[in-house]
Amino acid sequence: MIIASRFNGPPGTGNGGYSAGTFAALVGGGIPEVTLVKPPPLDVPLAAGEGGVVDPDGQVIAAVRAVAPFDALAPRVTLDAAAEASTRYAGFADHPFPTCYVCGPERPDGLRVFPGPVDDVVAAPFRAPAEVTTETVWAALDCPGGWSVLSPGRAYVLGRMAAMVTELPAPGSESVVVGRLASTEGRKAAVHSALYTPSGRLLAHARATWVAV
Repeated sequence: MIIASRFNGPPGTGNGGYSAGTFAALVGGGIPEVTLVKPPPLDVPLAAGEGGVVDPDGQVIAAVRAVAPFDALAPRVTLDAAAEASTRYAGFADHPFPTCYVCGPERPDGLRVFPGPVDDVVAAPFRAPAEVTTETVWAALDCPGGWSVLSPGRAYVLGRMAAMVTELPAPGSESVVVGRLASTEGRKAAVHSALYTPSGRLLAHARATWVAV
């Protein structure tokens, strides 16, 4: 497994959702949950090892396991409401990682998911790239969860994520991704995210823990 440099989150490390989606392939059955033990390195061969995913030095990068299905959901938001909310994306003015592959405004080649506030959630349109994989969906679900808790001067990174992907969006199609803050405790925030078609069909959903840095 290699996280290519274009799939970065914070500078020099893999986007949490994309990396977790890559590592999730090691779970043979059940719902995959990935805990990031260290920032995923870019362009480095990683492998399955004792304790999860390891780097060439044997250092554990992530732990993976199967968990039971869960129904924690961020609620549906219409495409029109998500598009309007995206114009008020806080990351346009203050972004801790502006070159993030998923939500970085300085990445014209990224997924360009810019979630803005809609009532008590954040939402954004998501146009699927020409090549859509499970890792793409994990990535799209990741950052909107984070932006439900991120605030100016208060950066968070993904710590743990589990996702249930029912259906991949069609290449070039537009859908809606929603993030919702469930709870906070100390430096940790529990968030939920979901991906819907414009008609409201659920494509995928996730639960995650983000950690303040």
